[in-house]
Amino acid sequence: MACSWIGETGVRDTAGVRVRPLAEEDLDEADRIFRVAFGTFLGMPEPEKFSGDADSVRTRWKAYPGAGLAAELDGRLVGSNFAANWGSVGFLGPLTIAPEYWDRAIAQRLLDATTELFSAWNTRHAGLFTFAQSAKHVGLYQKYGFWPRFLTAIMSRPVDPDSRSGSTRMSAVADKDLSNALEAVGELTGAVYPGLDLSREIRAVRAQWLGDTVLIDDGAGLQGVAVCHVGAGTEAGGGACYVKFGAVRPGPGAERRFGLLIDACHGLAADRGASVLVAGANAGRDRAWRVLTDRGFRRDFQGVTMHRPNEPGYSTSDSYVIDDWR
Repeated sequence: MACSWIGETGVRDTAGVRVRPLAEEDLDEADRIFRVAFGTFLGMPEPEKFSGDADSVRTRWKAYPGAGLAAELDGRLVGSNFAANWGSVGFLGPLTIAPEYWDRAIAQRLLDATTELFSAWNTRHAGLFTFAQSAKHVGLYQKYGFWPRFLTAIMSRPVDPDSRSGSTRMSAVADKDLSNALEAVGELTGAVYPGLDLSREIRAVRAQWLGDTVLIDDGAGLQGVAVCHVGAGTEAGGGACYVKFGAVRPGPGAERRFGLLIDACHGLAADRGASVLVAGANAGRDRAWRVLTDRGFRRDFQGVTMHRPNEPGYSTSDSYVIDDWR
């Protein structure tokens, strides 16, 4: 779990706080703060063990150079935030502040800088995932124009090694052919939502050996894509395959294509030795949610996605998409 998280009230006490790019030498401490902040909020007896052997800090810092932000006070790192650039779409998090610095409005300073990044990227639709039950979290993000819209469940089911479909993987694409493959993915995701671009996520998975990207092609062109993290040291964690983003071409036959994509993810997970397949289901994409539950996925926990502007983006009934913006 790597939800966008803030421990804040509306009180302004930011004198001396410096927001700057997160540096490589900050990563160990940023990871520690991330775990302790979440673990403390969730009441874990050993907060530092939150998220186990999964890694959301280093992977995102490497994927989006310059989009990791540090909050520093008296020369000490006290918090961080990350932003992801999916072309016309962007999302933020995890945003975490060391517990001993909660309620000093430090997260607001990080949010100020994050929204500036979205403006520089010309982000059309921005979002985040947070705790639905927390009025404090939802209220603070609303101050920045984000509106709570959709319940979003993180679901999982045991990997079925027999659930496979005809697919290829980005790891099999030669370097010289990568640009063409990414162009095909961009055309597909652009059909889901204008300007939606997952190329940075795909390149990050490829460069960091985080997992693989599954491609469904029926001979008439690319019909589905799923960007997956697998195993320890990734956003999935040991024993898991996490579908960070998955989508199929909209239109007639989309539900069938979505089933094939899920089967292909099972195949990747089985080949990589994962025992659990994890996928995010957004309630605005009710048909995709039902396909997942019909195929045995059950919710592990849930939150709410918040959107700026207050529009659905690609979270509509006819979008067969997997993601959760954690």
